[in-house]
Amino acid sequence: MQVSSTNADRAAIGLSLVCVIHCLLTPVAIAMIPALGATFLEDETFHYAVLFLVLPTSLFALTLGCRKHRGFDILVIGLSGLLVLFLVPILGEEVTGELGEKILTVAGATIIAYAHVRNFTLCRQRDCHAADESRQDN
Repeated sequence: MQVSSTNADRAAIGLSLVCVIHCLLTPVAIAMIPALGATFLEDETFHYAVLFLVLPTSLFALTLGCRKHRGFDILVIGLSGLLVLFLVPILGEEVTGELGEKILTVAGATIIAYAHVRNFTLCRQRDCHAADESRQDN
């Protein structure tokens, strides 16, 4: 089974949304349910795990799509979003502050999701998906 650009874009968009939801809802959940403060939601391991999933998925989907439709500006946008996401743990909360950390994470995830939506749309307009389907049939 061959993975298509469409499925990889969808997965990457979903992972970007996980970042945004985690960043925005964790403080609310911790305030409402104090026991969550000691769970994995506040642990840095969760952030690294999501980054570990976002990086290969995004790079794969964006490079696959950009090779087909030649919209390499989309790859630059996606790489910018990944850079922002990776700056968060590098700079740390000590430099950015808690609010800055959340703003940077949401901004990076939004940039990545935007790049994947553009990648998906351009592939659909240029009929790149038909090429994926014809290869899977062979």
